Amino acid sequence: MALEANYFSDYMVVRPDKGGMVDLFYLLYSFDVSDNRSIECPIGTEVKQIRRRWAIFISLLLQRTLLFWRKPLAWVGAAVEFWLNLLTDNHGFGSLFLNLLRDIKSSTYRSAVGFIDTRVDLDKKIKPTDEKYHAALSIMAAKLSYENETRIQIIIRDHWNMEFVEFYSCWNDEQEDFTTQAFVFRDKPVDAELIVVAFRGTEPFNANQWCTDFDFSWYEIPQVGKIHGGFMKALGLQKNTGWPREIEESKKRPYAYYAIREKLRHLLHQNEKAKFLVAGHSLGGALAILFPTILALHEETWLLARLEGVYTFGQPRVGDEKLGEFVEKHLDKPKQRYFRFVYCNDMVPRLPYDGSTLLFKHFGSCLYYNSLYKVKVMAEEPNKNYFSLWTVVPKYLNAAWELIRSFLIGYVEGSEYKEGWPLKLFRTFGLVIPGIPPHFPQDYVNSTRLGTSLIPGYVTESIKLD
Repeated sequence: MALEANYFSDYMVVRPDKGGMVDLFYLLYSFDVSDNRSIECPIGTEVKQIRRRWAIFISLLLQRTLLFWRKPLAWVGAAVEFWLNLLTDNHGFGSLFLNLLRDIKSSTYRSAVGFIDTRVDLDKKIKPTDEKYHAALSIMAAKLSYENETRIQIIIRDHWNMEFVEFYSCWNDEQEDFTTQAFVFRDKPVDAELIVVAFRGTEPFNANQWCTDFDFSWYEIPQVGKIHGGFMKALGLQKNTGWPREIEESKKRPYAYYAIREKLRHLLHQNEKAKFLVAGHSLGGALAILFPTILALHEETWLLARLEGVYTFGQPRVGDEKLGEFVEKHLDKPKQRYFRFVYCNDMVPRLPYDGSTLLFKHFGSCLYYNSLYKVKVMAEEPNKNYFSLWTVVPKYLNAAWELIRSFLIGYVEGSEYKEGWPLKLFRTFGLVIPGIPPHFPQDYVNSTRLGTSLIPGYVTESIKLD
């Protein structure tokens, strides 16, 4: 591919749509991966570590499995959301009949994530002047990103008293589909002081988005570092042009990075005092931190000067240690602007594997919340790779506690924290795989509302202590 050869100093791209089973299993026996049809990399590239070849093998296998089940998974997801909407809002035969006719794009039609956490209002106890207001607003925006455009507009206008600006469904050139969604809103229509960009995370039944998560491809950009290939493709990396500064292609098919960058330029020029936040949960968190990273790569100093903060929740690793140094140089100096939230045993922030096998590293400070929503600021979350044998028993005990807590928290903290039966069902599933239920936005919303205030001086000092 001309893109990799001309734009990146090194790269390895796994291609689940190419090659066959022979290529897949040949990975386990051959050092030279450049002649494998399922991998694109410089000629003569060797992967001598068996653990690294196993990781590539697992990545390809998972992606091929997801692509095979893509349509059935989408059908199941659509059916689950339809019946949840049908049954939850049914108050009699007449209501049942009306719900059958309801458009999935209507303002009352909720996503699967919207059923896990039904809250739509901002916490009125947290004022715009409070230190944790931006974090609380960011997680609600990240959670809202899973809904359809009409529902997003109504909630922002009627519940938040803010102005919806635009919804984006953006093109992924590698997957040849509109797999990346985001939206932009601002605190008021005239003389806005705060603009928020929220990226949608991985939808539970979207195979393409899961493929993005499991895509362990990487690209190395000179002077920047290695970046997760799947997330770069979702943000707007194009097959034959890399990260061009021109926007002609973005006008034909919207690519997330270019479309949102142009909108921010327009909005920020309307008020020289306005700042912007970038937020996201899960996959959305990965895109949220990579968006200003590419701004820095393109030397968009004017835009970066207007960046107030980046808030990610349950974000997976996006690159190597060198990338972390690049991001910290441009985002956390002279003041800290990148805040990475991790709740308890959430599995996703502990992926991809941190070690010599894949070279992925977290960077910036981690705001780690335990199951009592007590915060500690750390360089890295505990049990950073999740699968440590020493933490198996504590994880299952904590999953049992979270299930018990789901029946109690509404009485202890108030009715807005009451958990419905869909979330209780997922908490029960956590007794089997304890790392999945903590990933849903519910606990991140609770963390920003019930947890300790984010005092900037406290954040900096805590990192020094750890």
